[in-house]
Amino acid sequence: MNDISRHTLAVLVDNEAGVLSRVARLFSGKGYNIDSLAVGTTHDPAVSRMTIEVLTSEKQAGLICSQLRKLICVHSVKRLDPAKSIRRELVLIKVAAPTHQARSEIIQIANIFRSTVIDVTTGSLTIAVIGDDSKADAIQNLLGEFGILELVRTGMLAMERGEETIDAQTKEKDEFDYGKNVL
Repeated sequence: MNDISRHTLAVLVDNEAGVLSRVARLFSGKGYNIDSLAVGTTHDPAVSRMTIEVLTSEKQAGLICSQLRKLICVHSVKRLDPAKSIRRELVLIKVAAPTHQARSEIIQIANIFRSTVIDVTTGSLTIAVIGDDSKADAIQNLLGEFGILELVRTGMLAMERGEETIDAQTKEKDEFDYGKNVL
């Protein structure tokens, strides 16, 4: 059976020009769509971390991980277990707020979601929301009644809970550890 589900991949790559393009080409060349992508440098300025979310079957996710590991620019690939991971996204929402009453209601909604009002004008409010996709979707639906002027999402960031890190699993270790199937 091809049960499609969300898979979150943490990928350490060289922090240099063209790496994102190579990774994206791997996905598009195999016909996979990236559902969410967030990239930034790590504590080591020579290394970037990509958090990639893709909707695929379990088997396809394993194939993607194997293909990513073959890229020279990739240091490490880890599929994150949702039960053992922290997932967060930053969403900025600019909402029409032409009246004092509208501004008050929007601020109340933001407070309920533990969001932050980061900009106020006489005609709009901008809210910063940090959370999982269900939280972002819920506040977006409520604020839609006021008129969303602009919305931007960073893409999902994810990290394993506890002491385990992606650094503990490097490409070189995986290549020579034949007794262990690491996905």
